[in-house]
Amino acid sequence: MIFAGKRPTNLGIKNGKLAPCPNSPNCVSSQAQDAAHAIAPLGYRSTPEQAMAHLKQVVQSLPRNRIVTVTRNYLYVEFTSALMGFVDDVEFYLEESTKVIQVRSASRLGKSDLGVNRQRIETIRTGLQQLQ
Repeated sequence: MIFAGKRPTNLGIKNGKLAPCPNSPNCVSSQAQDAAHAIAPLGYRSTPEQAMAHLKQVVQSLPRNRIVTVTRNYLYVEFTSALMGFVDDVEFYLEESTKVIQVRSASRLGKSDLGVNRQRIETIRTGLQQLQ
């Protein structure tokens, strides 16, 4: 991996929130307050356990994924680009009380991601909707 970069140390759930996006445009988050980074959370109608199983199934169907952490309500995945080996850190936080999955997808290096992070989340959204 040429451009893997170092794994961020600020990932995970802190006080019910995923890490905020950096100022660069290569990040989307369902908890972001600004339009440039904001993306809708993923909804689910099943049980939380089924939702997490479906989420893992969809993520694993995508190319070049590596599941790093999985708990009852949190999933952290690294996606690597085919060409240069850039790594994106993608997190999912399942909120049982609201029946949504909060998401954050950010590139480790560079400034622009050409919309890759947003497109990946929308692809995952579509995959989840097909399983419900």
